[in-house]
Amino acid sequence: MKDHVIDQGRNFDFGRTSADYARYRDIYPGEFYQKLLNEGLCVQGQRVLDIGTGTGVLPRNLYDYGAEFTGIDSSQNQIAHAVMLAEQFHMNITFQCVPAEQMKFQEESFDVVTACQCFTYFKHEELAPLICKLLKPGGVFAVLYMAWLPFEDEVAGKSEELILKYNPAWTGCREKRHVIDVPEVYRNYFEIEKEAVFDCNLPFDRESWHGRIKTCRGVGASLSSEELELFELEHKKLLRKIAPEQFQVLHYATMTFMKKR
Repeated sequence: MKDHVIDQGRNFDFGRTSADYARYRDIYPGEFYQKLLNEGLCVQGQRVLDIGTGTGVLPRNLYDYGAEFTGIDSSQNQIAHAVMLAEQFHMNITFQCVPAEQMKFQEESFDVVTACQCFTYFKHEELAPLICKLLKPGGVFAVLYMAWLPFEDEVAGKSEELILKYNPAWTGCREKRHVIDVPEVYRNYFEIEKEAVFDCNLPFDRESWHGRIKTCRGVGASLSSEELELFELEHKKLLRKIAPEQFQVLHYATMTFMKKR
């Protein structure tokens, strides 16, 4: 993928991180999923479309609540791992490799559409009317995001500094708490019903935090193999210096729920 607004136009491909993504990115806490369930979303009797599904983290973690899930992603590697993991856990989830803007489903066929950790990558002028068509009357588009807080957490902040050393073009840095920036085009099709922002402390050890950082867009998805090898050596050395074997990293999560007009 390439977008002049993201990382100053540097190419990135999450498919390069799929193996690590499957292993290290299933980190959303229970309260994250509970927020969706509290809104009556992704439950028994609903058809849910998860766009930008990656390795299928959201559908797999909500599978036991009874919704019928479909996940799509533009990366074949991500979808391959999503299928593998769903089969491993005997979950009947449908996955397709297709860009969200090109998906073809029957109109008014979903009760809920979710977009977790991917909203910034879409062509919104194309996506907004398409999601509206796919949702049933009164259907909900839920946009979800979680990020570490580098100015408040030392391990996160030092790791981020190292990412910027190797990839100064990376724009996914210096996060602070905020609601999701919803482009104006969505207001033609949806009414924003609720916005939520909340903190969560996530447990890691050195290995799992290093794996989480490797799957960052600014690292595994964009650095060359030579750059990545050097980054890994330096990041592991950094963690031995600043982090105990077990620790927590402060994150914030934000969610926006939009109802179809």
